[in-house]
Amino acid sequence: MKNKETIGILQFGCAKNLIDLELMIGLLVQNGYRYSLNPDDKNIKTVIINTCSFIHDAEKESVEAIMDMIAKKKRIILTGCLVQKYQEKLVELLPEVKNFIGVSNYDKIIEAIENKNYVNISKEPSYCYREDIKREQITVGSSSYIKIAEGCYYNCGYCVIPQLRGSYKSRKIENIVEEAKELAKKGVSEIILIAQDTTSYGLDLYKKPMLAKLLEELNKIEEINWIRIMYAYPTNFNDELIDAMAKLDKVVKYIDIPLQHSHPDVLKRMKRPVIDYEKFIQKIRKKIKNVAIRTSFIVGYPEESEEEFKHLCNFVKKIKFDKVGVFAYSREKNTYAYALKPQIKANIKNKRKKELMKIQKEISYSINKGFIKKTIPCIIEELHSDGTIVARSYKDAPEVDGLVYIKSNEYLTPGDIVDVKITKATCYDMYGVV
Repeated sequence: MKNKETIGILQFGCAKNLIDLELMIGLLVQNGYRYSLNPDDKNIKTVIINTCSFIHDAEKESVEAIMDMIAKKKRIILTGCLVQKYQEKLVELLPEVKNFIGVSNYDKIIEAIENKNYVNISKEPSYCYREDIKREQITVGSSSYIKIAEGCYYNCGYCVIPQLRGSYKSRKIENIVEEAKELAKKGVSEIILIAQDTTSYGLDLYKKPMLAKLLEELNKIEEINWIRIMYAYPTNFNDELIDAMAKLDKVVKYIDIPLQHSHPDVLKRMKRPVIDYEKFIQKIRKKIKNVAIRTSFIVGYPEESEEEFKHLCNFVKKIKFDKVGVFAYSREKNTYAYALKPQIKANIKNKRKKELMKIQKEISYSINKGFIKKTIPCIIEELHSDGTIVARSYKDAPEVDGLVYIKSNEYLTPGDIVDVKITKATCYDMYGVV
């Protein structure tokens, strides 16, 4: 097939959004197009901008990139969540852009490129993962994400995702396993399972949660060394899943469970499950030896009182999570929380965020210091010319958690998993020797 023009690529948003873009690039390659991750190149005429619209700051970043490409006289193909969220309104606001694709319509990217004016945005998004597209990875490394489902069953009070992505849709186990095998052939050592909610995996296809079964099948792939789970919703985090994580040797003892708050009244206003999270975490820690638990919290949610915030602070102090992400509430239109009153002032939200992060910083430092003189498995990420070896421990996910800087007399390659004796620790990173 004769090569066609080279298409520039700009990516914003989460790993789930990244995979959508990689599927689009896969279609480009299958249809004879080339692509470049340097859209500023003067030879690049057309640029795909895959946007994010999860919170206001993410939208702002996407919009700035759009305006920059318009100023550089690029032809823009606009895709992703920002398009899905604003639809015709965005088309009207950006007369310079002639091509728009919603999140459910990513497989129409070739039509968009080959037509001067092309708008395809489903009013009711219903995402379908195209198994016939060979995904073209643009991230290079020993780890790779696999999207096991799309959409969401829940309607949390602050979240626009169900409106942008539609209802929950799982991929078949055999398709996920096949993709993992293909990634292993490329040298990927760690696969990271993602979805809006990984613990609901299989409910639509198999009529029951099937993440435990999926883990069992992935655990059989010889070339894969680590399997990591992200974005686990607490509701379907059942005993079967806990037991599978405990017994399967390739499933890293790391769990990402965004809890969002601790106070029952705030959780009710968030439309989140109100369960005894302390008891829940204790059960996980009892059954899974040396498990590392990451969570995230939202501060400054509408009506959050000082008492409710202190409840959250005391909860974090008591539970001592290994990793915590803290977000100041972002008010999004067309969500339940948008109309709640009173809305918390920005300075109070930011103050609460800093206070909670300070608490977690001390906990994180204490936990990391506890690993000094201990030996833990780490995956090699990068080898620098100055001899620095960058790795991640089993308790660190890519991009969101810390790193381990190590020294070694051995020859190591990215993807290798080695035992590292920790010699020094900071709040978020550690140092050690093989």
